[in-house]
Amino acid sequence: MDDKLILAIDNGTQSVRALLFDARGVLAAKSQVHLQPCYSDYPGWAEHSADGYWEAVCRACRELWRSHDVRTRVAAVAVTTQRGTVVNVDADGRPLRPAITWLDQRRTDDVPRVGPWWRAAFRVVGVRDTLTYFQREAEINWIAAHQPDVLQRTHKFLLLSGFLNFRLTDRYADSTGSQVAYVPFDYRRHRWAAARDWKWQALAVRPDMLPELAAPGTPIGAVTRGAAQATGIPAGVPVIAAAADKACEVIGAGCVTPDIGCLSYGTTATINTTGTKYVQVTRFIPPYPAALPGAYSTEVQIFRGYWMVNWFKEQFGDREQALAAGQGLSAEALFDALVDAVPPGSMGLMLQPYWSPGVRVPGPEAKGAMIGFGDVHTRAHIYRAILEGLAYALREGRERIEAKSGTRIAALRVAGGGSQSDAAMQLTADIFGLPAARAHVYETSGLGAAICGAAGVGLHADFATAIAAMTRPGQTFQPIEAHRRVYDRLYRKVYLKMYRRLRPLYEEIAEITDYPRRR
Repeated sequence: MDDKLILAIDNGTQSVRALLFDARGVLAAKSQVHLQPCYSDYPGWAEHSADGYWEAVCRACRELWRSHDVRTRVAAVAVTTQRGTVVNVDADGRPLRPAITWLDQRRTDDVPRVGPWWRAAFRVVGVRDTLTYFQREAEINWIAAHQPDVLQRTHKFLLLSGFLNFRLTDRYADSTGSQVAYVPFDYRRHRWAAARDWKWQALAVRPDMLPELAAPGTPIGAVTRGAAQATGIPAGVPVIAAAADKACEVIGAGCVTPDIGCLSYGTTATINTTGTKYVQVTRFIPPYPAALPGAYSTEVQIFRGYWMVNWFKEQFGDREQALAAGQGLSAEALFDALVDAVPPGSMGLMLQPYWSPGVRVPGPEAKGAMIGFGDVHTRAHIYRAILEGLAYALREGRERIEAKSGTRIAALRVAGGGSQSDAAMQLTADIFGLPAARAHVYETSGLGAAICGAAGVGLHADFATAIAAMTRPGQTFQPIEAHRRVYDRLYRKVYLKMYRRLRPLYEEIAEITDYPRRR
């Protein structure tokens, strides 16, 4: 079994990657196909061709074999995808409409009526607005209200992971670890909700419209002849349930105990810990399923997190981008130099990174803010303040996780695109006051999926053995004490007070402009 490989298919927001990992977690080969951007007929919508996702998977696999034709060594396939992207298919498995992606902001006020008992219960515990938010955001409710013909013809309502698994195996099956979406999922027991659960009343979906569920590491089918012809993967290779990209990223970074925090510096910035204890870090917001069977991820999200970094580079980083392209330099190194030109604390420039509102913490009225401007500040200060603001918000998430779980986070692993920046890694260590290590390989989501595959086909005896063999810390950044002290004072004396003091102003803005919508 030493020469066997696991094929991880990682369908992210911007690209599809076909990745081959060996039993030691070494990335043996990689192919990447960039996706067309999501398109929109209306402001705030974000759709993508569901067949386009599958075609990108096929192309990525075929390109992989052209450069590394090791198909006979592939022991299993495991799929990980972006979370919350949904696909309606008909009785023949054909998409009925474009996929609604996780970036989509459409919502509807025309929602199913929840029974009076449940409405009263939500009102008593003070989360009626959470129920309303859940129903208005649910894609299936928008489809029921605005495209009833699509709902009527929907045979299965799938997440992107379930859609790709179906295309590979001809079975409607998905991982419990992928169910992060507006679906009737029981997050405590990792199964579809019980018949009397409020979610069935809140959502326009029937039990027969949902796929079978399998725990991570469980075989869910085998590659069909048709899929083999399209992808080049040998027919009959087992397809193993993995998990959503964030969940796979966590175990790919080696974060499998609640004392290790996994920071993801991706489009959505997150901090996660993994454990077997069901912990609601935010009241009535469940922990997501982990990529380990029966385990939970206590996740705190900063939606549009590292999107802000990319926004800055697009809007204000022309100089670095042009210099990098013209002289063959690394653009990331030039942006790191921009950060290093500014002292820790950005000379008092403080950023609150709530570019998109939350459900409860922060609330739906939240907005982003930057305070402390003076005539000394430049775009370099703004850039550093963005990175610092994200780290402050994630540190606050760490403290909420510690308070609810009763376990202190003693070390950090950092994944995602932002982990490639030395400057971001160093200021993260300084703000948290903890050592921060990169994973040994950049493709942590794919590695997490490969771990599920390796455990599922016996390449390793179990998940613990697979994780021990396939993950390890990479470069580690230690906090600089003088920087830590500056950040600690700014965090405690300024950052933690910003949201509470600005919230009344955010509510006034929402009242006057109806953005974000208050209903």
